[in-house]
Amino acid sequence: MSKTGNILIAYFSYSGNSKKVAELIQEKTGGDIFRIETINPYPTDYNAVVDQAKREQEYNYRPKLAAQVDDMGAYDVVFVGYPNWWITMPMAVFTFLEEYDLSGKMVIPFCTHRGTGLGGSVDDIAELCPNSTIIEGLEIIDDEEIGQQIDIWLDRISISNRLSYK
Repeated sequence: MSKTGNILIAYFSYSGNSKKVAELIQEKTGGDIFRIETINPYPTDYNAVVDQAKREQEYNYRPKLAAQVDDMGAYDVVFVGYPNWWITMPMAVFTFLEEYDLSGKMVIPFCTHRGTGLGGSVDDIAELCPNSTIIEGLEIIDDEEIGQQIDIWLDRISISNRLSYK
């Protein structure tokens, strides 16, 4: 994978799994990292988080974010990471993608999950970023050999190889 161009790795992580993947991608690409966090943190109780995530999705709610990317215009490539919540991204990631104009940028999803893969998240990203090139995403199901899975994926999607989902 080429380390040319300006790369941002933006991620939302509840349990730390997506954060771990984001940090490995940063280590391997040399990009900048940005954590997508909500102003009001999610509950620590798993069942309460599940209930809240489901309600947010049902009502198409956009939680407010705690921080913003200083200069999104400086990036050509934006990796977007998240856990799969209810077959798509957490609503905080929807908020993030709607706050920036990612036109002309490569947007590369990565997702942690427990058996649901990327779900409908790639379609949702394509809808939110209609003027971006959406590159093949990575889905991580468990903690085994994450580094190796990321290496194989990064080799497959080399930045010059623009596999678009449009």
